[in-house]
Amino acid sequence: MHLHPRSSCLALLLAAVVPAVAAAQAPPAPPPGWTGSFGAGLALTQGNSDTNTVNLAYDVKRDTGSKVLFKSIGLFIRGESEGALTTNRLGLEGRVDREFTERTSFFGQTQYLRDEFKEIDYLVSPTIGLSHFLVKNDRTEFAVDSGLGMVWEKNPGFDVKTDGAVVAGQNFKHKLSDTAEITQRVSALWKMDDFEDGLYIFGAGLAANVTAATQIKAELLNTFKNKPPTADVQKNDVAVLLSFVYKY
Repeated sequence: MHLHPRSSCLALLLAAVVPAVAAAQAPPAPPPGWTGSFGAGLALTQGNSDTNTVNLAYDVKRDTGSKVLFKSIGLFIRGESEGALTTNRLGLEGRVDREFTERTSFFGQTQYLRDEFKEIDYLVSPTIGLSHFLVKNDRTEFAVDSGLGMVWEKNPGFDVKTDGAVVAGQNFKHKLSDTAEITQRVSALWKMDDFEDGLYIFGAGLAANVTAATQIKAELLNTFKNKPPTADVQKNDVAVLLSFVYKY
């Protein structure tokens, strides 16, 4: 039996179009739900000086596909040299974003910092504000934000200081390849009664995949406080962190 040329052409056209239509109508991937990572690093030296430094970090995100996104990050650093404590720092942040355009969202967040060598017993600052993505695609994200709120700071030997707070931040992430990415983050907090009393945190990191669920990460962290509680406290602290990261 011989097919008419028109029938043959129609059959070929259907064979090409039907799979494409089926693929186009395939349901989108479900939202990831809870995702995040946990990292840990340890540095030891012996010889002319005996030092050890431990760092623990986490980040967690909850994305259910709605317009509300929750995320939290934390970092703990503790170091000793010749048996004496040289670093003892804990920083935490929790944040909820409510998207109202594809690139712009309203956020509420709370920051916490305890740093023994900056003589900060605790610094707590809840704020609200706006965040906007200047760039957002599969490989690169670049966002800026600003907000207002309150700040409470307690230093050894001093009463708790309460003040209004102005915050600003910037986050950058870029995938160099399918297995490597760079990250960079800046945050600033100013006290309304004294804008010279600012806290600035800069971080930059490079991460490379070992497996689909693990990474090796190197990060530079620079913390600057323009007005330490006493003249004996240095304004600037720099830490270089190496860690092994598990992603889930």
